[in-house]
This record gives sequence, structure tokens and C-alpha cells, in this order.
Amino acid sequence: MKIKIKNTISHAFIWAVFLLFGSACEEFLIEPDRSNFTLENYFTKPEHAESVVNSIYEDLRATPGGGFGGAPWMMLEFATGLANTDLGQAQNSINVRNLVNNSDNAYGATYWTSSYRGIANANLAITEIPDIAMDEERKAQLLGEARFLRAHYYYNLVRIFGAIPLITEPVGLSSPELYPSEASEEDIYNQIVEDLVTAESSGLPFTDPSGRASLGAIKSLLSSVYLTMAGYPLQKGTEYYQRAADKAEEVIISGEYGLFESYDELHSEAYENIGENIFMVQYEPFILPSNWQTSIIPYNKGISQYSDETGAIYANADFVESYEVGDKRAREKEFYYTEYSLSSDRSDTINLGGYFIYKHFDPEAHLNTTSSGLNWNLMRYAEVLLIYAEAANESSGPSEDAYEAINQIRRRADLPELSGLSQQQFREAIWKEKWHELSYENKTWFDMARLRKAFNTSTGDFEDFVGHQFSYGPTLTERELLFPIPTAEIRNNDNLTQNQGY
Repeated sequence: MKIKIKNTISHAFIWAVFLLFGSACEEFLIEPDRSNFTLENYFTKPEHAESVVNSIYEDLRATPGGGFGGAPWMMLEFATGLANTDLGQAQNSINVRNLVNNSDNAYGATYWTSSYRGIANANLAITEIPDIAMDEERKAQLLGEARFLRAHYYYNLVRIFGAIPLITEPVGLSSPELYPSEASEEDIYNQIVEDLVTAESSGLPFTDPSGRASLGAIKSLLSSVYLTMAGYPLQKGTEYYQRAADKAEEVIISGEYGLFESYDELHSEAYENIGENIFMVQYEPFILPSNWQTSIIPYNKGISQYSDETGAIYANADFVESYEVGDKRAREKEFYYTEYSLSSDRSDTINLGGYFIYKHFDPEAHLNTTSSGLNWNLMRYAEVLLIYAEAANESSGPSEDAYEAINQIRRRADLPELSGLSQQQFREAIWKEKWHELSYENKTWFDMARLRKAFNTSTGDFEDFVGHQFSYGPTLTERELLFPIPTAEIRNNDNLTQNQGY
């Protein structure tokens, strides 16, 4: 950890000084002239404030992606027991899928290092920007973006690893936090809430089609945080369910977001950062292209213009077949696809032998360009609706508004509306809707850990997390409620304690 933290901070400072381009929209994906920046003149101009905040966005791109060895985002999908791979050399994925994961997993190391790197840049911004002479309104907005992004990174870290170091100031070689101990999970969540509540009053617009942080994104993330705090591990209960419902309702009644009419719009560049898409990781074809396309297509079937077809992740058949009869999301080329044309002859369609993930699929890249600009969705409106439905039901039982929230999603899926359910029946109906609507978007494992529940695809019921058997054999134990702290961090910092069972 001492080496990682030192490198994280020094790299962050170098990135800030040399104005590393950020990742939140096409306009700030372009590298500026670095030649006139020095340690002596940095953090003195408005441009410096903009650049250091832009650098915080950069690490959002570290975990989405894909390649011949898989990708970090897949860690959270294989941990659900609902995904498969044909990529034999992707040992990181296979170990997680088979519940034999260990602290050497490179996916977990990427989550750790990239998140702390983003936090380091956020700490620099929050510390240095207040002293820069610039427009006060813009200054407040930049500080709001920095706090939102710091909260995002900590929210991932605390849910994945549990008790972790809580660093809120820049760290140098003489800092006592160079070898930090873990903070309690409650302290980390309290810091996340503080950052988001502060960011709410920073003057950011409710939506931002450029892809930068917005008030809507802040409120949406805060609703998710409150929902998690209501459940495990903190178990704060009814008060926090109500907070989650209230915050999600603020997003809903704003009228700034809505569900897309077609699922195709979920993976269309034309609809990025608007409509249903609340906050996304930004990509640009041929400049900073998204790189998971070769991972989500079947292994060497010859359907793509890309030279690599890795079959790194696809859906378990038993999960796709657990959707209700008639559910539009399970139809061909809605959320999943089982057949496609050959790149050698587009008039010839072949069966792919499994359910591959279409909601992340870029037809233009596969058919023509081999460079995808699809953004990665971190928060969309459908999730906010489901957060509201769940939180409202937990705090006061089924209500007309809670039914309407979930039924908006069901109507789009061509499913009958829900009504007349008991609180327990409605609870499980909402959970099932979350599993099916937000599948393979890095949401399901977090819900499993928060609820201590897992979905049995054979029975359609929810059962205890500990003792749940995946359809292909392995059984979850208590240790899988967290991922292991990376080996390098434990080895280099005696103040860290490895999570139980690793």
C-alpha cells in the first residue's frame, strides 16, 4: 500500500501539472499544449482548475473495457454466477466465476489503483481550487464535480473491499497517510454522503449532455448510497430507505429524464448523455474508443470486422430463460442475441451457441469501422425508478407511485402491470425486475451483497446469499461478500488487514 499510495499521489500530481486530458466529453478529450506548465505556476489559473478536475474523470475508463484477457468490469458479473466465458486464458474471470478468487486477481488491483488515483486527483482539486482566482460560480461547479467523482470512487471501493483507507487530503512523502490504516465502513459512507450533499449545492445543471457530472447524477448516486446504507453492511433501515426514496423521487419529479422507447437507444451514440442516460463513461471513436466490443462477441465465429473475437463474457442460458414469458428484453437483439450474420457473407446468419450481450453491442463498429465510441453507463433512469420502488416499499409498503415506477419499466418490456401485492411479494418482484433490467451493467453483485440474497434461476425465488449454489456448481460462502484486497497493497502496508477467507 505504501508504494501504491505514493505512486498514486505522485502520478496524480504529475497528471495535474501536465494537464492530462480528461474523459467526460469530446471537447475535453483533446490533449492541450503541455509545454508551459511547471510546478511553480500550477494551480494559479482557471485553466488549471479545469484541468485537474478533467483528470479525475480519466480513471472512470480504467475498469470498463475488454481484451484478450478479459476486463475488470467482468469481475462483478462473474461473481453473480450468471455469466460464462469461452476465454480459457482469462484466469482472473475463471477464478471469480468458480469462487476460487484470490488477492492476486488483476481485476481487483485495477479497481483499487484506479479508484485511489481518481481520489488523489479529486483531493488535489478540492484542496487547491479554492485558492485560485476565477469565476466563483464556475469554481463551485468544479468543486462539485470533484466531490461527486470522489464519492463515486469511494462508493465502489467500500462495496467491493469493505473497510479501506479513507484519504481526503493530498498525500506526500512525509504525510502520515502514506501508510494508511482502514477506516470503518460507516465512516467511509458518511464521507460519501457528505461529498454528495455538498455537491448538490454546487450549482451544477440538472443534466449535462456533454457527459460531465450533473445535479441529476449527484441525486441519483445519493439515492443509491442511501439504499445501500439501509441494507448490509450498515443496516440503517427505514430512515435510510425513506432517504433513498426521497432522493430518487427528486430525480423522477424533475421531469429531466425518461425511459427510451426502444432498447436500441441504450447502445446508440446518438442518445448518449441524454434521456435515460444519467451518467456515463465517455468514449470517442478513433480518439479514445471503447474497447469491450471484442469481449462481448462469441469466440471466433467470424461475425465481426474486428480481427479479435474473444468470447470473454456472455449470459448464462438459465438466467436469460428466467425472464417472464413475453418479456421483450429476452427477445432476439434486445438485451441478448443468439445469432448474427457472417462478416464474410452478410446474407448468411449463424447460430452463436449462447446468449451474448446485445445491450453493449455496437453494430456500426462490428459491421464497418472497428472503432466504437459507445459510452459505458454508470447510472440510468431505469435504475432510479427501481431504487424508488424498492425504497418506498421498504419504508411504507406498496404505493401507487411505487407501482407506477416499476410498471413504467414493465410496460416497455411488454409485461403486464403489477398490482395488489403484499409488501413481501412486491419486494421480490422489484428485486427480480432489477436483476432482469440491469443485467450485466455491474449492478447485480452489489445488490446481492447489499441484500444478502441471490436469485435462483430454476425456482424464480430469492434465497440467502451464503449457501446459494450457482447453477453450474459452486456455492457462495461468507467470504464472497467482499473481494480480496490486492496482494501488493497488503504486502507493502502493514496497517492493512486482508478480508476474511483470502
